[in-house]
Amino acid sequence: MAVVLVAEDDQDIAVILSRLLTRAGHTVLHEPDGLAAFEHAVAERPDVVLTDLGMPRMDGLELTRAIRRHPDLADIPIIMLSGHLHPGDTKPVEAGCCAVLLKPCPNDKLREVVQELADRGPHTHTANGSCPAHHPVNA
Repeated sequence: MAVVLVAEDDQDIAVILSRLLTRAGHTVLHEPDGLAAFEHAVAERPDVVLTDLGMPRMDGLELTRAIRRHPDLADIPIIMLSGHLHPGDTKPVEAGCCAVLLKPCPNDKLREVVQELADRGPHTHTANGSCPAHHPVNA
């Protein structure tokens, strides 16, 4: 299964996500802010990054842009999971997210998207960062 890096500043949510993804067979790494997540991604090169939007030091959009700019990380699938977005919000897609899920997200949907992107693996994005495998924001 995949190595998933979870960037989430809410410890309770991070624990829930870690348990959910571990039970689905994935190895889960966790960082409580975007900058630590970026540094961990550089060191470990996870298969998928699952990021929150609002985090200290570097938010999820900044983390996504930093990953897309890094030559060794640019092709990693990124999922944004946030309670601060609305269907149709284009900022995460423009930053380079492959999928955008709204909290609360059904567990089966989250597992499905993580698995689909892990199966797809590293893939190129357009010059502006958009993903050809993009999943629209869930309702």
